[in-house]
Amino acid sequence: MPQRRRSFKRPLGERRYRKMFVIAAEGVKTEPQYFALLNDLHAVIHVTCLKDKYNSAPPQVLKRMTKYLKEQGLLKTDEAWLVVDKDSWTDSQLQELHQWSQEAQNHGFALSNPSFEYWLLLHFEDGNGISSTRDCSDRLRRYIPDYDKTINARKITKGMIQDAISRAQYRDTPPCDDWPHNMGSTVYRLVKRIFEV
Repeated sequence: MPQRRRSFKRPLGERRYRKMFVIAAEGVKTEPQYFALLNDLHAVIHVTCLKDKYNSAPPQVLKRMTKYLKEQGLLKTDEAWLVVDKDSWTDSQLQELHQWSQEAQNHGFALSNPSFEYWLLLHFEDGNGISSTRDCSDRLRRYIPDYDKTINARKITKGMIQDAISRAQYRDTPPCDDWPHNMGSTVYRLVKRIFEV
């Protein structure tokens, strides 16, 4: 009697859903590279950075996000964040973004004052004594000598990101309701959300 062949069935496993973070950022190089780095460090999330080469003013960042959400939608478990610098933007321009972030639980607004480079600097030090965007960039070059709006992923580790979160959170005590009006960054709130997944 011939031996009966065992049928082979691949077990159907459930594919784990990767929570998505949609980010509309002011910068076209630095911010997308930084958040792409978080994709690599944390496999259960997916960060999508919406870019536009020319329109970086806060109202344009918001417009980019609302257009994306209208066309693509957003699951309740996903999050949408606006990431901008204080630069020379007015409080009324920033208020519009803050107001948008209050409209839904999965909306967020992160601002670095004076610039995103301040958030990057917090990966290396406390960031005391900074008075301008130029100061941030100059000080950042002490740690990343070739820094020119491009991030070398090998220069930033998960431990350094945790240090930046701690330093930014320490500066944001008590937590601001809208955005840091003095030197600081609330990007840590977004990055913490990513690492909590």
